Amino acid sequence: MTNNPDLLPLGPLVKTIAKKLTKKKATLMIAESATGGFIQHVITALPGSSIFFLGGVVAYADALKERLLQVPAQTLQREGAVSEATASAMALGVRLLLNADYGLATTGVAGPTGGSQDKPVGTVYIAVAHHGFETITHQYTFSGTRKENKQHFSQAALQLLSDTIEG
Repeated sequence: MTNNPDLLPLGPLVKTIAKKLTKKKATLMIAESATGGFIQHVITALPGSSIFFLGGVVAYADALKERLLQVPAQTLQREGAVSEATASAMALGVRLLLNADYGLATTGVAGPTGGSQDKPVGTVYIAVAHHGFETITHQYTFSGTRKENKQHFSQAALQLLSDTIEG
């Protein structure tokens, strides 16, 4: 993997987010499941990202979502790890870990296996929690390979974050 943000597919979007967060003097934490740390990788490839990016968690296991990110056990049992409620709780939980201004979370089914009729491969839930505002959650469905889906999920997450920061 490259550490040059200009060579990464999401580099320009990350630069836009960095400018917005820096201008607002706002901070960001990220909780990733479906994207497996890819979003954190593209953010930290940008020199100076430590100004706004506090850190993140790759939480594949439900136990980590529950214990570290404070996703209620009932939510995981009732709704499942891949759900709007779980994404929302992950975003809030990661934001609260270090009292960041923004928390971003992804949970989904990247594939090629693991899908169901209700949540087919390519389904992702993305949430942005912002201090003092209601958490925004969106569901998307993409089609592609595992690698392509992870990139699509990451782009959608960064775009939702950018739009949320904008207001």
